[in-house]
Amino acid sequence: MGKLNVTLCGIPLDNPVIPASGTFGYGYEFAELYDINLLGTFSFKGTTREPRYGNPLPRIAECTAGIVNSIGLQNPGVDKVIAEELPKLKKVFHKPVMANVSGFSAEEYVEVIEKLEGEEQIGWYEVNISCPNVKKGGASFGMTPEGAETVTKAVKAVTKKPCIMKLTPNVTDIVSIAKACECAGADGVSLINTMYGMRIDLKTKKPVIANRMGGYSGPATFPVALRMVYQVYEAVKIPIVGIGGVSSAEDAVEMMLAGATAVGVGAANCVDPWASKKIVEDLPRVMEKYGIGSLGDIVGGAH
Repeated sequence: MGKLNVTLCGIPLDNPVIPASGTFGYGYEFAELYDINLLGTFSFKGTTREPRYGNPLPRIAECTAGIVNSIGLQNPGVDKVIAEELPKLKKVFHKPVMANVSGFSAEEYVEVIEKLEGEEQIGWYEVNISCPNVKKGGASFGMTPEGAETVTKAVKAVTKKPCIMKLTPNVTDIVSIAKACECAGADGVSLINTMYGMRIDLKTKKPVIANRMGGYSGPATFPVALRMVYQVYEAVKIPIVGIGGVSSAEDAVEMMLAGATAVGVGAANCVDPWASKKIVEDLPRVMEKYGIGSLGDIVGGAH
């Protein structure tokens, strides 16, 4: 049997499969279905300083090859995550977990990380810089190199744990954003977050989602995500978590060949709650089929 293990920012993973933030809750919900310890790790739901109800309903629209969502970072807030969610997670997951952190100012990101810093189970921070910067009129931090650099420097100043910056694809040049993160001290990058999309209801002749537009994810985004991972791998030396439309073990291997050290599985979990488990279990077959002895050896192999 081939070797599935990889190392992400100095922390060993049994395999590279990571359910993506927002599609796996705080983990224990899925632990009712299967032993989630078979995963490499997972990124828990985006956590903010204050509790958030999220955006108005309806906020999900189905598509032929994915979904459009405008959840709006619904979460109970960092204090409740520490007091209630993480203790429940610790009972069912016995590996380091990735904490997805969101904020609407650099100060908010810092405050959330400072509060989470004492949680031993957190191995990495995945810093979502696709959030709108309220001080700059609502544009995402990750849409400019300067914004990405500001948040990266701020969070790196308050933690010694690895910080992986999650990048938005809704930019002209994702490479310049990734390079700015690396120069500011980021330990890794994850890409891509969702793409802008929408649906219109033919009966009402109005947008399906109350917010009109949302984040599009699903199998159709895979070629775009793969291309961006490939480009970023050639520009930076820090590890990449490749996310976007991954729904099979073959997709995971392809993403690693493009340059990803680990692979995020997002929308597939919403279609099939066992999707990540099935990908982990199918990796040995795919590795044997394509003559791969160790997944760690194929990272960036397509370059």
